[in-house]
Amino acid sequence: MTEPGATTRVAVYLDFDNIVISRYDQVNGRSSFMKDKSKAKGLPPERLERATVDVGAIIDFASSFGTLVLTRAYADWSAGVNADYRGQLVGRAVDLVQLFPAAAYGKNGADIRLAVDAVEDMFRLPDLTHVVIVAGDSDYIALAQRCKRLGRYVVGIGVAGSSSKSLAAACDDFVIYDALPGVPVFEPDPVPVEEPDETDESDDAENPDEPAEKTPRKRAARRSSKPAGPPGEPEQPDPQTAATGLLKRALQIGLEKDDVDWLHNSAVKAQMKRMDPSFSEKSLGFRSFSDFLRSRTDVVDLDESSTTRLVKLK
Repeated sequence: MTEPGATTRVAVYLDFDNIVISRYDQVNGRSSFMKDKSKAKGLPPERLERATVDVGAIIDFASSFGTLVLTRAYADWSAGVNADYRGQLVGRAVDLVQLFPAAAYGKNGADIRLAVDAVEDMFRLPDLTHVVIVAGDSDYIALAQRCKRLGRYVVGIGVAGSSSKSLAAACDDFVIYDALPGVPVFEPDPVPVEEPDETDESDDAENPDEPAEKTPRKRAARRSSKPAGPPGEPEQPDPQTAATGLLKRALQIGLEKDDVDWLHNSAVKAQMKRMDPSFSEKSLGFRSFSDFLRSRTDVVDLDESSTTRLVKLK
């Protein structure tokens, strides 16, 4: 977790199609995205739901490196699978870059556009210190190497099973999406041995559930892990409950990044503000951040034995 006062400025670039498709294939079975998309009825809603990407977990983790000065997501936003994310992306101040398929096989050139923009931004914004590339495609190896040569700290985020080892080696730090704090453990449903009502042998041959059993599927974002309060959702979470969740995620990120149990109060609050700039302990009825922490001793342990106040997750 970056210490308060550190002059770190972060740019985040998301190849959104890459992450969404990779997550879908990880959860539902290898190549299942293209197989389901080619069917007449398109992608099954229940499969899309279980493969939902927690955009908030990605952006929150990126913010742990410093102040986010720009965040861009590249995709064909007219496609239904991506359009469902527009509300929460805009709610997190993500700039949506529209791309259209340039060929019959659906390639939209996100890698080229993203790389060009990233290199241009590094020269246009010389104070950028960190570049976060959210993709697992080996096409981004050259970009990662160029960013490092230009003096930036490069962080990669990709989906397990669909991320290039060479890309991970080209980055200063590479994190698997499944391991991000806040992404819940996925428990796969038991796969039935037989399909009694299945009569079409061609469907059996293309059943995406079978190869899924041979690939690791440990985690998936569920409905409960979606960022709270995106535009268009009528119900808002309880502010106290949301603040507790924000605190827990900030502590999880600090533990993951610094490998220490006890964190400075000020560092924890700074991370919470990066994740949710609207956070304020005073708006929740507390005079200070320490009072806010004392009200949540069922979640955290406090060390106030010295002037340096420390906190850790229970």
